[in-house]
Formats: sequence, C-alpha cells, structure tokens
Amino acid sequence: MKTKEEYAPMIALYREWNERINVVSRKDIDSLYEHHILHSLAIAEYIDRFHPGGFDGASILDLGTGGGFPGIPLATEFPQAQFTLCDSIGKKVKVAQAVADGLGLQNVRTVNARAESLPETFDWVVSRAVTTLETFYPWVKGKFRRGILYLKGGDINAEISELVRKCKVDPAKIRTWRVDEWLKDEYFAEKFVIEIGKDYLCPPVFEN
Repeated sequence: MKTKEEYAPMIALYREWNERINVVSRKDIDSLYEHHILHSLAIAEYIDRFHPGGFDGASILDLGTGGGFPGIPLATEFPQAQFTLCDSIGKKVKVAQAVADGLGLQNVRTVNARAESLPETFDWVVSRAVTTLETFYPWVKGKFRRGILYLKGGDINAEISELVRKCKVDPAKIRTWRVDEWLKDEYFAEKFVIEIGKDYLCPPVFEN
C-alpha cells in the first residue's frame, strides 16, 4: 500500500478543489489522509486479507462517491481494476473527476446519476456510509456479481438485523470486520467493513 508521502498529490488536489466546492468539511480537511484516504483504504486491506486478488481486473461501482471516496484511493491502489464513481450531486462528481484527471487515473470514470438508472452490472459495489444498509441494498440489488463492501460505523448489528429482515438477505452471506484491527487509532474504534456476498457464504458471521 502506498505511503502518506505518495498520497501527497491527492491531498494537494483535494485541498485545492475543496476551496471551490466543499466536499470535505473545513474542520476535517487537515485530517484528509487519516479520516478519508486511510478510511477508504480499509476496503483495500479487507480485500487483501479475505479476497486476495479479488479486485484484479474487476469492475467496481462506488455508489454515493461524493468527492471520490472510497473510489479514488482504491483506484490508486488497484490500477488493474475499473472504477465507476457515481453520485447524484453534480458538483461532487465534478470534484471527483478533476482529482482523477489531476492524478492521471486511467481506470476511473465518473457518472452523475442515481443508482437505479445505471444499466450495467459490476463485480463489486463499494460505498462509504451513504445511508442505512436496508435503504442502500435495494438500490444495488441485481447490479453486482460478487458482493458489496460497505464502510459503516456505530451500531451495525441493529442495522444488519434490519437488512436481513426487510431485504431478506441471508445472514450467512454477511461478514463484518473491525477497521481498528488494521488501523490502531481511536478514530476507527467503531468503524467496520461490512461485506454482503451474492452467491457465497462469508464466515465468520458478525465478526465484531
């Protein structure tokens, strides 16, 4: 995984664009690497641990990308994967595209649209806490071949229970992983990667 120094150009681009279009809160911009880039890369760490090679040549939808998280850091780490960054707010997509262009990322395309309007399917869907799981899941049901990787914090067990109840998701296809197993920082203490597999089981279940 790239070092903080290697992410300096990305940080600089976000600082520049955030002055024009606010996609990261002003008080959080100084913690962009720790709170946004590293948090996004928890998905990369998860893939490396549980699905080695799982992003190789894969197509990945980042839904609700905002200014490009988690998609742009992930696209930086996985140049052989193809990322579609989708958001319904045009000005945020503009920032994501500008940052991708500034970094010369050839494996990123941005789409200003709602999930329901996307015609294609993807290997994976990734996202960072855009809404509750039971709301998010119907947006992407039928749009992925392998699974969903969702960054979420707080009382995830209650949310997973609602997902299982309302969306009829098999709980054996859900795995949770604590981000602070990798990032030993209080900020990540209650943050998780939640995987929802499509056609395979994800033991152990509710690993938290």
